[in-house]
Amino acid sequence: MIALLVIDMQNAYFEAPELAARQDRLVASCNRLLEAFTSTGHKALLVGTEHERDKSTWTLNMLDDDQGFIFRGSKQAEAVPGLAKDGLPQLNKTRDSAFVGTNLLSRLRNWGANEVVLAGVSTHNCIAQTGADAFAHNIRVTYAKDAMASEDTKDAEDMLRILSTTYRQPVQSTDEIVARLQEASAEGRTR
Repeated sequence: MIALLVIDMQNAYFEAPELAARQDRLVASCNRLLEAFTSTGHKALLVGTEHERDKSTWTLNMLDDDQGFIFRGSKQAEAVPGLAKDGLPQLNKTRDSAFVGTNLLSRLRNWGANEVVLAGVSTHNCIAQTGADAFAHNIRVTYAKDAMASEDTKDAEDMLRILSTTYRQPVQSTDEIVARLQEASAEGRTR
């Protein structure tokens, strides 16, 4: 079983001009993956960041700056317009990695998922940290290169290079991932 994690496709992140310019393309790519996963019997999970106003969930840099971000129930915390989120399970996190302080590992184990495909933002932060932690839990990772983006292109390229070579986590296009899902689905029907 392969699970799709769509990470931080929330209004707050697209306030950055570098991501705002890519929003429509990212939403379309994420929606294509969501459709492919759900139609072939694989699981998909929307992962978002939400913090409390009382500082109890804030990261060190938020505490140092006395500046919170993406408060629960705010417009910033909402999914970007057009993301096909209806009926999908959701997971809230307060750290870069979707594994830290959440029940993500239990969910993946319950689904029987031994691989995750990562999409969303930001490649060099939340996606990279989630991918590294998946490796630590012996879960294979594929990065959906045209369904993710970052405010810092160079850092994103560097992180993907490190993760794909050191951890052997491939970077594939949405077309390649969809073809792989369809092939696996077809093989499952012929057994």
